[in-house]
Amino acid sequence: MWIIVGFLISIGLNIFLSWYLLRLLGKFYFISETIADLYLTTKAFQVFIKSLYSMDTYHGEPMIQELIYRIKEVTEEIEEFREVFEPTLDEELEEELNAAEEEAESPH
Repeated sequence: MWIIVGFLISIGLNIFLSWYLLRLLGKFYFISETIADLYLTTKAFQVFIKSLYSMDTYHGEPMIQELIYRIKEVTEEIEEFREVFEPTLDEELEEELNAAEEEAESPH
C-alpha cells in the first residue's frame, strides 16, 4: 500500500518538476534572445555615436564624447551579462557591427 502511494507521489512530483523545468527553460531562452537583441542595439547605437563624433561638425564636442563613454559602459555591462546566454547571439550581425565600429574609429 505505502509503495503504491509513494510511487504515485513520485510520478506526480516528476510531472510537476518536468513542467516547471520546461517553463524555466522557456524563460531563459526568452531572456537570452532579449539580452542578445539589447546588446546588438546598444552596439549599433555606439557605432552611430562614434561615427557622429567623427564628423567635422561634432568632432571634439564634449557632450558627444561623454555619450560615447557612457554607452560604452552600458554595452560592456550588457556584454558581461550576455556571456551567460551567448548561444543565441546573432554572430553575423555582431561581426558587421564590429567592422562598422572599427571603420568609425579609423581616421578618415
